[in-house]
Amino acid sequence: MSFLQSLQSSSVFSHGDVSVLPVWQYFSEICQIPRPSKHEEKIRQYLLAFANQRGLDAKTDEAGNVLISKPAMPGCEHLPVVVLQSHMDMVCEKNSSSPHRFEHDAITPIIDGEWVKASGTTLGADDGIGMAAQLALLASNNITHAPLQCLFTVDEETGLTGAAALQTGFFSGSSLINLDSEDEGEIFIGCAGGMDTVAVFPLELEPMPQGYFPFEVRISGLKGGHSGDDIHRGLANANKLMARFLFHIQQELGMRLVALEGGNLRNAIPREAYALAVVPMKQKEPVRVAFNLFIHEMEQEFSDVEPGMRFHLESTDLPSQLWPIDMQHRLLRALMAVPHGVIEMSKSMEGLVETSTNLASVKMTEQQVVVTTSQRSSVESAKHYVGAMVESVFVLAGAQVAHSDGYPGWTPNLDSPLLKMARERYQQCFGVQPRVRAIHAGLECGLFLEKFPALDMISFGPTLRGVHSPDERLHIPSVLKFWQFLVNMVH
Repeated sequence: MSFLQSLQSSSVFSHGDVSVLPVWQYFSEICQIPRPSKHEEKIRQYLLAFANQRGLDAKTDEAGNVLISKPAMPGCEHLPVVVLQSHMDMVCEKNSSSPHRFEHDAITPIIDGEWVKASGTTLGADDGIGMAAQLALLASNNITHAPLQCLFTVDEETGLTGAAALQTGFFSGSSLINLDSEDEGEIFIGCAGGMDTVAVFPLELEPMPQGYFPFEVRISGLKGGHSGDDIHRGLANANKLMARFLFHIQQELGMRLVALEGGNLRNAIPREAYALAVVPMKQKEPVRVAFNLFIHEMEQEFSDVEPGMRFHLESTDLPSQLWPIDMQHRLLRALMAVPHGVIEMSKSMEGLVETSTNLASVKMTEQQVVVTTSQRSSVESAKHYVGAMVESVFVLAGAQVAHSDGYPGWTPNLDSPLLKMARERYQQCFGVQPRVRAIHAGLECGLFLEKFPALDMISFGPTLRGVHSPDERLHIPSVLKFWQFLVNMVH
């Protein structure tokens, strides 16, 4: 049975409104197209072919962004142009046991109760479902709408470089609806800005001395998630957990490091970490005892929020090289000291995280260890302050540190005419007022505002959970409401 057949036979699918079916059809097609960040060639070709088949105007820019335009339906020619925007790329996270190849393999969506998810990988509903809604509107011949300009940007997930490279005049509308939010019933009017701070530790491996017991440590099964949306949830960070264990057995048992890896993407809370280490042969049993005690302590700390947390230690072959002891001490102390999580809550909007930092990944080669962190804040000065805080820890540990250019936040405008219209039409559609809020995650809207200062913007979408992790899932009933609201907003 195909995904669409499974969806239609699901008890939670609304058969009373078949208008949403094209959205699911295009979402299913998008899932078949590999589209990692910075590798959007196939999805861009799909979009251009879609426009060509329907006689719609389409263009691309040097960055690879795509704009597809559709004239107003009869009787709506007098209405102003509405710009709809989503991003082409997806976060590519998977469980270590998954053989999935994101640059080659399709995502297979599956139904799980009220949700759509993938098997062991991210689903790509961020922002595949936004793209699907745009395509359903562009393909329709019976939906009343104003002139539409559908903007599809590249590389949102690894730096927002498509939005940053957008040239003034690429689109002409003065109202933009971003379709990259993750809570149906909420309209977003602001977001945090962000930057990355990367520390590089030069590494010169040394010959392995005799008389050591080698072992591997693996931490897995953590929830991970979006480093903006989920940073306040108190979830465990695999890099922090691994650093805690290694630091302890370094101090108590004379541990020496051979390899250390953890996390993957800058905007995902790390779910897994791996270490290869040795201890003096006489500490073979004490290291197992220490590991079991560590597991017990972590379960006490995190069992409520990380029920799937798993720890594994096993012996392995003795490697030929290990880290210099000074380098090992400096890096582990830095990983222990560097902040992770919420730094400050908003003083002006209750419940909103203002400033945070994510210890995202630790990657090793034979010549260096690279630690990537990401900072977010809705206050520009605070963003740079926490970046300097992270930099200071790593510089004191002897690392070479660099910051990315970053991206600006999006300052809320409560007087927005587009927001006023959205609140009224949501009330008309569903009989309740939507919640209006800002988000700690980054959206491309702040960059659009730099190029188009008069642009009026809002953001909304269906409900997603577990974004940026293999637990990503899309709420089926919310897609219908998202679609109904979007149709209501474009005329």
